[in-house]
Amino acid sequence: MDLPHFYFTGDDYRYRFDVDAKTRFLNLLREQFNSGVKYKGNILKWDTVIELKALELSRFLLGRSREMGVMEPHPILDRSDNLNMRRRILSLTQKDAERLGVGKSTLHYLRKHALHDHGFKIYEKLRSRLDVSEVVVD
Repeated sequence: MDLPHFYFTGDDYRYRFDVDAKTRFLNLLREQFNSGVKYKGNILKWDTVIELKALELSRFLLGRSREMGVMEPHPILDRSDNLNMRRRILSLTQKDAERLGVGKSTLHYLRKHALHDHGFKIYEKLRSRLDVSEVVVD
């Protein structure tokens, strides 16, 4: 979220954020909680893992368990839309994109997203084609 999504209320000296920003944030949060994570050999949703961790904490606090693991699982917070990838997308010509197997409409939407500040997802197959270390030579 950026500054334009916030507004100031003079009566209580707090910043609040607008309804669209709240909705977008909640959708992203919901998507993250519904994503799968490997935990103790199973693929579980994050909300299930959080519930299990809360139960583990309660058993620890009540003295029913001597251990409490807080390091496992850990979220992977890597972004696929880093600055170098954005620069790569914006510098890519249509001819270079064709050589990489990237279609016109895909390139159009990648450029559109790369121009904005908010994050966007680049699928692994496409990301490997656009690898920043790769140099396209005529």
